[in-house]
Amino acid sequence: MAPRKKLSKSQYENLAAFRYALRQFLRFSEDAARRAGLTPQQHQALLAVKGFPGRDTVTVSELAERLQIRHHSAVELLDRLERLKLVRREHSPKDRRRVMIRLTSRGEQLLDRLSSAHEDQLRRVGPALSASLAQLTASANPPGKVRSDV
Repeated sequence: MAPRKKLSKSQYENLAAFRYALRQFLRFSEDAARRAGLTPQQHQALLAVKGFPGRDTVTVSELAERLQIRHHSAVELLDRLERLKLVRREHSPKDRRRVMIRLTSRGEQLLDRLSSAHEDQLRRVGPALSASLAQLTASANPPGKVRSDV
């Protein structure tokens, strides 16, 4: 691996601005979840189920991967969401050994309210996030330079 070039002051500023804008959005998201009676991780789990590419169900392993948690932690999280009647477990019609997770109508309604609020917030902070990310990627990858350390 080639020696890393020291970051410039403007690169640090860009990174700090991006992290600040991202943290503002995450703080909004955490607070919105708590106001809705969920933990931030429960909200993220509902979103991961509904937003899974190509279908409205996930396996426990897929959910664990999406949330970057261990399988047993995903099971515990699902147990809590099931007690709140926000998700249900179903056996896959193709393979009865496989358990699929689906949102209940209550889970769908709660996620819909939270997601609408998040879309509104993203409209407000999105431009700052996009600008910060564009500056970060531009300073990290000047024109004509190919990153070899990625």
